[in-house]
Amino acid sequence: MLDQPISVGSTPRYRSVLGVRRESLIQWAVFVLVLAGVLAPIVPTIFQSVLTRPLYAAHKAVTADNYVRLFTHHDFGQVVLNSLEFAVLTTLIAVVVAVVLAVLVVRTAIPGGRAIGAMLLWPLYISPLVLAFGWIIMYGPAGFFSVGVQKVLGGVPWNLYTIPGMAVTEAVAMVPIAYLYCSGALRLADPSLEDAARTCGAGPLRILGTVVLPLLRPPIIYSALLIFSTSLETLSVPLLYGRPVGINLFASFIYINGLQQSRPDYGLLAAASVVTLGFMALLVVLQSMLLRNAQRFVAVRGKAARPRLLDLGRLRWVGLAFAWLYLLFGPLLPILGLILRSITVVLTPLVSPFRVLTSSNYATIFSYGSFVHSIINSVVIAVVGAILTALIAALAVVVARRSGFRFQRLLEVTALSPQVVPGLILGIGFFWAFAYIPGAGVISGTLIALIIAFGVRSLPSAFGAIAPLVMQVGEELDNAARSVGADWWRTFSRILLRLITPAFLAAFVLLFVQMIKEFTPAVFLATANTQVIGTTMLQLWLNGDTGSVAALAVIQVAITTVFVLLAGYVLKVRTHA
Repeated sequence: MLDQPISVGSTPRYRSVLGVRRESLIQWAVFVLVLAGVLAPIVPTIFQSVLTRPLYAAHKAVTADNYVRLFTHHDFGQVVLNSLEFAVLTTLIAVVVAVVLAVLVVRTAIPGGRAIGAMLLWPLYISPLVLAFGWIIMYGPAGFFSVGVQKVLGGVPWNLYTIPGMAVTEAVAMVPIAYLYCSGALRLADPSLEDAARTCGAGPLRILGTVVLPLLRPPIIYSALLIFSTSLETLSVPLLYGRPVGINLFASFIYINGLQQSRPDYGLLAAASVVTLGFMALLVVLQSMLLRNAQRFVAVRGKAARPRLLDLGRLRWVGLAFAWLYLLFGPLLPILGLILRSITVVLTPLVSPFRVLTSSNYATIFSYGSFVHSIINSVVIAVVGAILTALIAALAVVVARRSGFRFQRLLEVTALSPQVVPGLILGIGFFWAFAYIPGAGVISGTLIALIIAFGVRSLPSAFGAIAPLVMQVGEELDNAARSVGADWWRTFSRILLRLITPAFLAAFVLLFVQMIKEFTPAVFLATANTQVIGTTMLQLWLNGDTGSVAALAVIQVAITTVFVLLAGYVLKVRTHA
């Protein structure tokens, strides 16, 4: 390998192994690494679903009995109906709220629109598990807000421990996803279509209904399917809300049959996982079919200008009230409730919080080594996992988009495929993989196992964050490097890598936030010494220690907030430099 600059007219010689060029070795290594990481949890799960005994046991036999027992299980039919009802309601609520808020913030002259738009993204930095805790503390049967309403009205007109109650909570966590897609499309829309409607005498509401909303069909479809699939795999809300009243969904059904049984039925567990995987894959196919004719909705042209804000008149105050009511009762009050609960003995409107202030909840967290280790473990996994995953994703993007590798399309599909694998199933699959693959047992139950699982789960996000910038870099730079003798790896390491550094850093920030919130793969992979914040909060909640849960949740939110602020400052400084 050369370390000096390449001079024009020279022909560098690069090392090869057994006559194979180093660029081929690197490309094949990236392909095998990504393929192995993605298939490692899926293949054992499929095998286990057709075996009579656990993968690691002797005297196994192939059978279809696991699927027969699954489909004849007395609870499974209700689980399917509950899951579909929950996912449909969550998707409808989240998409409707997000579309209304995106239109209000981006396309109308609503007062304080920029501040509202920034606050709408806050739930992205908060784990759905933390948000669910906050909702129970504020709106649960004994919640702060519920007790106050009951004292005034004599009753509470809502019940979180129902499928609609679960859907509303989950929708608050999902609204930012749909808002990002819809607001981005609205900002890029060509205003000439609206100007044409104005020349025909259309007013603001007519323009919104006949021009703006129809153009949002692609982002609505994409975000709706993403929210629907995410709702099917979520564990936090179904477990916290559904378990006490006997309402099971896909994730809670797998959790109960996998962890809460003295002798887990691995065959039934694997069959349920495979069925869930198949359903998620069908959703991806459906998404591609629905967006097949998306070019009909293209509204961004070369001469596009900034759209003119629509004046809704007095209706803008109705829109402003809707936005603030959502922000107040959706994410803000539950987070405030968590903060107050973390510093009080009990949180109730019947007693002033100032009379029950305490630091014992935080003292409990920092006085037990296992709780402190869960915080350290989460930070280590988030930092190391984000760096490694971003590096692998950057290599995968360049191999898939800027090389002559034979299987570059397959590599891209493989890197994006973990988006259809629920985190709980990913954890189960890696648990079986580490138990079955010779030598892999060494890392089972360690932080390395969690970093691998969390990294595979986050790989599609990293790939999606880096790929657009790679596509924006002109290939003439590659050709110029090749003309002076640089091979593929030298071109990447000396040119492309430096140009995509902003995307790499953005991917690192995104992955850190995702991994610090993540906990579902750790449900099956973590041991007593490798618990993360999410699994520790879940155990404390099931033990009834709400004060410690609130304190740990606030610590997680504080870590994320500090990191995001520091990352924003560093990236801003780097951009200016």
